[in-house]
Amino acid sequence: MKIAVLTSGILPVPSVEGGAVENLIDFYLDYNDKHHQHDITIYSIFNPLVKRYQALQSSANHYRYINSNTLFAKIGKRIYRWIHGRSYYHDTIQYYLYRTISQMKKSSFDFIIVENRPGYIPLLSHEFPSTPIVLHLHNDLLNANTPNGKLIYDSTYRIITVSNYISQCVKTIDANSSKCITIYNGIDLNKFSPFNITVSASRSDYGLSDDDFLLVFSGRIIPEKGIKQLIEAMLLLNDYPKIKLMVLGSSFYGNNTYTTDFIQILKKKAEPLGNRLFFTGYIPYEKMPSMLAMADVAVLPSVWDEPFGMTCLEAMSMGLPLITTKKGGIPEIVSPGCGTMLSMSIESDFTIQLANQIIKFYNDRDMLMSMRQQALLNRQRYSKEVYAQSFLNAIS
Repeated sequence: MKIAVLTSGILPVPSVEGGAVENLIDFYLDYNDKHHQHDITIYSIFNPLVKRYQALQSSANHYRYINSNTLFAKIGKRIYRWIHGRSYYHDTIQYYLYRTISQMKKSSFDFIIVENRPGYIPLLSHEFPSTPIVLHLHNDLLNANTPNGKLIYDSTYRIITVSNYISQCVKTIDANSSKCITIYNGIDLNKFSPFNITVSASRSDYGLSDDDFLLVFSGRIIPEKGIKQLIEAMLLLNDYPKIKLMVLGSSFYGNNTYTTDFIQILKKKAEPLGNRLFFTGYIPYEKMPSMLAMADVAVLPSVWDEPFGMTCLEAMSMGLPLITTKKGGIPEIVSPGCGTMLSMSIESDFTIQLANQIIKFYNDRDMLMSMRQQALLNRQRYSKEVYAQSFLNAIS
């Protein structure tokens, strides 16, 4: 089949600037390149770094780029805003959609895949009324409260979600929906493997000793991820000087040095911990496995409903026992044998729960070894190949 894929309109494919959605697109494009199941045209924002990627030489996948940073593009955005007024998304995304549709009209497609942008669908269904549209939904962006939600829902042929939790959100529009199918995200198990670390990082690089009990937090440094509560839990562990915390990540995707007010508050709160807690800042994705490999336990205490929980999957794939929460799609991917999931209660109680669970893990190394073994068994369910094959089969 001939398939058109529309991205978020923000980050490029191949995923030269990171992005969970863009990485997952790379996975099924790579699988399609090897197996030639479909003829896929991917419409992406341009970035000069994509030119050096071998993926662009594929005979099964065709990359088409929209450059939104040229003078022509800036004028185009203004004209589009002047003609159409306020749109579903901001100017850069709407300009990407407008230019993509113009290019798509030069070809014909059997299917259109929209990656996590339900707001694209009304215009696409108007411009291509006979072409089935598949929405690949990574976040809670389509539910009974979504602007034009019923129209968007009715205009889709199929909705592929990353978790049953997201499917349930969609079904607030139609409880009897048969359009939704859950395809769990995948991961590159060759990269995220404790047995195959290609980029090295050692504890000594960060002033850590072998007998330190190292906790790791990875992800965006935003309130929803529970990092404030984790730091507060660390402040309750003054009697355990060997328990230390490494915080991996920045306030946004990609290599930026922007420090938010929230990060400043966290660093101030963490000052009494001294060298027991440190922020690494942005870590390139290729270095993440070796950073995770230094740790004893991953603590990922999300306080919002995670659509899936990719950081949990990355930690499990490295054989790390988990302390996380029963939020959103997390319980679907973290089996009890791989760690523990805390229930949310009032904030002060949750902080105490976190501290107590860390102490429990610190004192029971046999339990940690069992969890590590279970995590390494569980990881096989989430290979990028299983994900890509399931995704493309769902389209078929």
